[in-house]
Amino acid sequence: MSKKQSYFVQTDLISIFILLVCVSLLAIYNAQQLEQYEGKNFLLQQAVWFTVGVGIVAAIQYLDVEQIYKTSVYVYAFGLFVLLVLIISPESIAPTRNGAKSWFDLKVATIQPSEFTKITTIVYMAAIIHKHKEKFVIPTIKSDLKLLFKILAIVAAPVLLIMKQPDFGTSMVYLFIAGVIIILSGINWKIITTLIVSISSGLGAVLAFIVKFPDLAKDLVGKEQEYQIDRILTWFDPTQEASDASWHFDQAFMALGSGQLFGKGLGNQQVSFPEAQTDFIFSIIGESFGFVGSALVIFLYFIFLYKLVMIGLSIYKHSAFAAYTCFGYMSLMLIHVFQNIGMALGIMPVTGIPLLLVSYGGSSVMAAMLGFGVIYRIAVENSIQNDYLFK
Repeated sequence: MSKKQSYFVQTDLISIFILLVCVSLLAIYNAQQLEQYEGKNFLLQQAVWFTVGVGIVAAIQYLDVEQIYKTSVYVYAFGLFVLLVLIISPESIAPTRNGAKSWFDLKVATIQPSEFTKITTIVYMAAIIHKHKEKFVIPTIKSDLKLLFKILAIVAAPVLLIMKQPDFGTSMVYLFIAGVIIILSGINWKIITTLIVSISSGLGAVLAFIVKFPDLAKDLVGKEQEYQIDRILTWFDPTQEASDASWHFDQAFMALGSGQLFGKGLGNQQVSFPEAQTDFIFSIIGESFGFVGSALVIFLYFIFLYKLVMIGLSIYKHSAFAAYTCFGYMSLMLIHVFQNIGMALGIMPVTGIPLLLVSYGGSSVMAAMLGFGVIYRIAVENSIQNDYLFK
């Protein structure tokens, strides 16, 4: 292999990806052994999605970071357009499921656009920060406020469209990503502290209202969204009167704990619960591979997050755009991992957020791999830049 070719072999990223794919396929195989999924082949479908995802990653390698930067505004705008089309589409094309109009039904497959717009939003936010830092080399309070407004405006557009579906959990993912990017963007800490205090106070007031006046909260959100209130109430008090939300959590938590130290092994699942292959895939991992297997999966994600941060820090001096794209993708992975695993452990409310690159789902897998492809391309260019630097 020539030195030029070796740039394109990012062994660490490839190894992490292969290990996560193995975890995903093993966990999904175990999930579909439950009687409730008899006759369904989630494993084969997931393998197909991963194969398509690899093709997406390979295609992105034909672009360079500068081309991705220049097209960021167009892919962002296209993502918003698709979200708008989803809202106005008839039920035959975009059916309402579980109270949310979040998917296009293409008959052969369903597509959730909000998964893909996470990536387009991250890339465009990174581009805007890059342009801003080029224009304002010496930051001021005024320039920092301008940057804050730009970031909030970029994330507000998809969030408002997603809330119209409505999909509260996915909206929170976007806001978390924006929050991390704002903190890392170099905006004055006085501005950031004021923002954090304001948001925390508002969120605390909303949660207090829901806990204190649950019936009124349910009336305000409407009958179709009552389950969202139930999920929050179950999070605050898992021992409350039985409901669908508390039963889902109890079953998933029971499965997670029943694996004990080393798990029950492949094909020995005994606890049934809804969405085992998606929302509660970590409970399947815990039941199958025990505490040891669960800890190894968490450690694998930790290594991945650490690698993303290191790539971002390394390439920052060459491209703020590439660096903030890495930080954005890192924050996306972080919130999905923390929320999904926290949901299984009972420390976070049930929101339907998948464990990226492990949970079953075509849209989440392909969107995650779209982002992975961009990160891989950035890592390649970072290797090239570092080689030139030390020649």
